[in-house]
Amino acid sequence: MLHLRLIVPVDLRDPVLGCLDDCVGVTHVVLLPDAAVRPAGDVVLCDVARESADEVLAALRGTGLPERGAIDVQEVGLTLSAAADEAERLAPGEGADALVWEAVSEITHEESTLTGVYLAFLTVATMLAACGAVLDSAILVVGAMAVGPEFGPLAGLCVALVQRRARPALRSLNALVAGFAVAMALTVVFTLLLDGLGLFSQEKFDAVRPNTSFIWQPDATSFVVAFLAGIAGLLSLTSSKAGMLVGVAISVTTVPAAANAAVALGYGDFRQFWGSSVQLLLNMAGIVLAGVLTLLVQHGAWRRIRRQAREGRTPA
Repeated sequence: MLHLRLIVPVDLRDPVLGCLDDCVGVTHVVLLPDAAVRPAGDVVLCDVARESADEVLAALRGTGLPERGAIDVQEVGLTLSAAADEAERLAPGEGADALVWEAVSEITHEESTLTGVYLAFLTVATMLAACGAVLDSAILVVGAMAVGPEFGPLAGLCVALVQRRARPALRSLNALVAGFAVAMALTVVFTLLLDGLGLFSQEKFDAVRPNTSFIWQPDATSFVVAFLAGIAGLLSLTSSKAGMLVGVAISVTTVPAAANAAVALGYGDFRQFWGSSVQLLLNMAGIVLAGVLTLLVQHGAWRRIRRQAREGRTPA
């Protein structure tokens, strides 16, 4: 279940309550007249089955509530209520399969904005992967993959492409391009600094590295892995199973590829630089393609379920 807290101007009280009455899956509706101060109005509380949330939020948007009041949505961990059970029974489909566009858009907007914290995480992850590449340490490479925040902008780009929204797509692209450019440039400096201190050396980098050579030697499997990771990543976002994103992060070599390219650039090894760059582009292309297709399939399947529910038939 999702819990909604609405700040409703008095003149929108009837339209908002009407929306809640018309939508299936809504229960525990509470009206607190004149309880809101800024903005002024009523406070309306309700619980909504997750599988009905997209329809409810769209209907509330149609009243103009976000512009004049507020809609706050929170996950409910546990609800013991026969009314809630009935609301979930009446709502079409399963909550785990529900696609709540408002929630997905909000998550990806936050994760795909170029901020200082994002740049810091990406830079640290790239430097950590550079250490793993030079030392041929798979553990360091996996750690860097888990730290890297680049899946957020990739997911944001997928959502923006499916929704055909140019501004969020450009914001996500900016976070990816500018983020990797800054992280790689700083990693080149980091490489030369550690080389000067005797901690890195071109001999180590040019040596046989059986644990990390895959980073700069892309093949068809690289694209397949990225494609599967893109499916898993978008499913984890749309189903609110964010913990699975760690597994997605450590299965794709975007950050290690960028790190290896930066080290190679620092040492003038253009063979490894181009190989790592191709690996980076293959992974990002695989994730975006898989993410877009996953969202399109989910959207189509969910529209079919809701249409069949409106027609009074049970989905197969």
